[in-house]
Amino acid sequence: MNSQAVSSSQSCQTLADWLSFIEQSHPIDRIELGLERVLQVAERGQLQQLPGIKILLGGTNGKGSSARCLEQLLLAQGYSVGVYTSPHLLKFNERLRINNLDVSDELWASALAKVNTLRADTALTYFEFTTLAAFSVLKQARVDVCIIEVGLGGRLDATNIIEPDLSVLTTIDLDHQDWLGDTREKIGREKAGIFRAGKPAVVGDLAVPQSVLDEAARIGCALKLVNRDYRYLLAETGNSWSFQGVQQSFSALPLAALPLQNMATCLACLEALNLLPNGDTLSKVLSELQLAGRMQWLSKTPAVLLDVAHNPQSAAYLAGKLSEIAPAYRKVHALVGMLKDKDMRQSLADFVPLVHQWHLVTLPGPRGASAEQLAQQLPETAVSHCYENMHNAWSTLAPTLAADDLVLIFGSFVTVSQFLTLWPQGNV
Repeated sequence: MNSQAVSSSQSCQTLADWLSFIEQSHPIDRIELGLERVLQVAERGQLQQLPGIKILLGGTNGKGSSARCLEQLLLAQGYSVGVYTSPHLLKFNERLRINNLDVSDELWASALAKVNTLRADTALTYFEFTTLAAFSVLKQARVDVCIIEVGLGGRLDATNIIEPDLSVLTTIDLDHQDWLGDTREKIGREKAGIFRAGKPAVVGDLAVPQSVLDEAARIGCALKLVNRDYRYLLAETGNSWSFQGVQQSFSALPLAALPLQNMATCLACLEALNLLPNGDTLSKVLSELQLAGRMQWLSKTPAVLLDVAHNPQSAAYLAGKLSEIAPAYRKVHALVGMLKDKDMRQSLADFVPLVHQWHLVTLPGPRGASAEQLAQQLPETAVSHCYENMHNAWSTLAPTLAADDLVLIFGSFVTVSQFLTLWPQGNV
């Protein structure tokens, strides 16, 4: 650690100071998988020993919605709950919630200072640094349940230093191939690295890779699979659903604003931990369940809908939802920005027959794809407009919208975040 970095850390007072220092010393987009560094620092302060029941939540898509569902179902029963997720949409504080409230700047800053002291000369990535700070806050809060979302993969992710009482894999699909492998089998093997011997592991993927099954058998975890150990079924009317677990079942459940597959997986998790609520509580929570950035409506006239879908699997789900609602609108506009390390062509493909006009935005930073790169992923017949940033895109598009138009914003957490910062100014 050089003298400039020491001087910089010593001058940190606020959360903004600490985040600036960490990002300068190790850029946020730099990834170094491995547990040796983070575990070494954690053990100095026993930060890996989290309180209460610990749920480690992995998967390609659906982690954020699953974390929210688990959190709300536990809070409704009177448990104290801490939730660590990433990335955030608008404020860094969103990454850690204690009993439904984002952790304050002061608590974050204090925890980051503690981690900086513990690490001494050990270099940490941005994610490792902030994960250990979150663990420090959770230890101090002494919550009943900790829900920890895996950052990338599983086996070598910084969150995997804890000993979970239950592990979850929501879905398994191609993403982060440079780090996790270029097949579902390779990715599944990495994600199954969060399983623990003798502990329950719930997998919600509808076509579980053999590598996941093999790893579960190798270590001897109590594996629970959808359509084998638990089931869910949409009612014929399409306005409710049922859940059948190992011992408990529920019918006529309300549809949440989040994917049904993930909601069912959450119920299977809580059943495995003997933490399922009663039917009335379950129905009330599900009827009110929503999460910022996931099928989030900002306006109805004209319609403005946003979602953080950013890879082929999540995009296909969003396109399916769009196909249900698109006929009600005169025109569908897609306002899209993506990272260039994603499968852009496949992520956009399902939207092509549904979108009348494409509004493509260049995202900042070395990972951001240009609007022109996005345009190259669309058919030549697609009507597309390119913009150098979100502000230009929205200020150009907004005045042209009719009351019965729909604007769908998607492609990245960055895209959604940038739009949300403009929304109060651009409300139409």
